Amino acid sequence: MLSRAVLGRLSSLVLFVALVLAWEMLARGSRLSALVLPAPSVIWDTLWSGLRSGYFWPHLLHTGTELVLGLALGCITGFVGGIVMAESAFLRRVFFPYVLVSQVVPKLALAPLFIVWFGFGMTSTVVITALICFFPLMENTLTGLQQVEPRKLELFRMLGATRAQTLLRLKVPSGLPVIMAGFRVAVVLALVGAVVGEFIGGSKGLGALIIASQSMMDTPLMFAVLLLITALGLVMYQLATGLERLLLWPHLKESTKD
Repeated sequence: MLSRAVLGRLSSLVLFVALVLAWEMLARGSRLSALVLPAPSVIWDTLWSGLRSGYFWPHLLHTGTELVLGLALGCITGFVGGIVMAESAFLRRVFFPYVLVSQVVPKLALAPLFIVWFGFGMTSTVVITALICFFPLMENTLTGLQQVEPRKLELFRMLGATRAQTLLRLKVPSGLPVIMAGFRVAVVLALVGAVVGEFIGGSKGLGALIIASQSMMDTPLMFAVLLLITALGLVMYQLATGLERLLLWPHLKESTKD
């Protein structure tokens, strides 16, 4: 008998196939132009021909590079900022309002300003991506480090642990599940930042390719690029999930022993 997990995956796959078939029949049965609603088969032909000819690969590599650089910059800054504000209530009161203001301002509104400062191309997109990724990891790091059990903190004080030892051996490991949850959110938002940055100031990448397909009124190409963006996002999310499992594996072993 199939388990619930396998049954759920099969049901999801069947639903996906049914939706694609319904879309295909609707596109072929109606008189709508491919400009309005291209059939999945047409989109697949466009996607496959672009991959086979190598047309998509430079754009995919460009967006992937911006995503990774922006994610790394934003997460490192967010992690360090979360630690600093968790360890110092004074610095938290000083800096947190400015961090909050930087996040409530729409990044799309800041994009033209970044282009003025950093120019067109990869740098401005990386900065936008980093700014979007910064807050989820900073907030989750701050929250995770503040949720350590008081009994464990008291035990470390009794053992004479230094502040750095308490941070590295107790607070960070204890807050790691919350921190990694913020990292998964940051990975998803990183792709949004990279694509939005390319919308505004990119001449290369998947976001710029969507703008180009819109100007050419090539709807199948637009859908094909959206599929590539979706695939890239799923791959990055699975990598983040794998990293989370790797880092949390010792905690899972300990909880199993308990």
